[in-house]
Amino acid sequence: MRRTTAIAAVLTAGLLLTATACTDDDITTAPSKTGAAEQPASEPAEAPEDEPTKATVAKVGDTITLKGQEDGEQVDATLKKLVDPAQPKDEFFTPADGSRWVAAQFELTNTGTKPYTDSPSNGAQVADADGQRFGATFADTKAGPSMTSEAKVPPGEKVLGWITFEVPTASKVVTVQFGLNSGFADQTGQWKVS
Repeated sequence: MRRTTAIAAVLTAGLLLTATACTDDDITTAPSKTGAAEQPASEPAEAPEDEPTKATVAKVGDTITLKGQEDGEQVDATLKKLVDPAQPKDEFFTPADGSRWVAAQFELTNTGTKPYTDSPSNGAQVADADGQRFGATFADTKAGPSMTSEAKVPPGEKVLGWITFEVPTASKVVTVQFGLNSGFADQTGQWKVS
């Protein structure tokens, strides 16, 4: 009887530990201070005296550290620039009538211990002021070279490119989001752009 009770206690503790360990499913809007992983929640970070303790919202130019689904997957994602509207690279491929293109330039630096392998545009989206969300589209713009569709980035290296979104002409884009593993990772970075 004691053995059964001890096993039940161990299983219950394991389930509680698992439930509390799965809290990384938040949308991250605060930029990373150094581009390195943030301290665990159990160790409160000390804010320097000249910095406000209120969390800041990430904006264009800020870096957010994101973790992937597997141990060792970690990327510092920086929204470098946003072009709205983005002009087509040529006259043969243009947005649909009533729509425009918005292009976001991302720099993704592998700060993990294993290669970052992904299709970055699958994990990106923009949202307008009404809450409508728009995924990436395959389009080349005058903003610059498109993000690769097959990123294979060793630890310590980076990938840079533009991801294009097709949005209604009347929509006002207010946020840009990005997540690893084609957007299936628990963490999502969010930048306020308007």
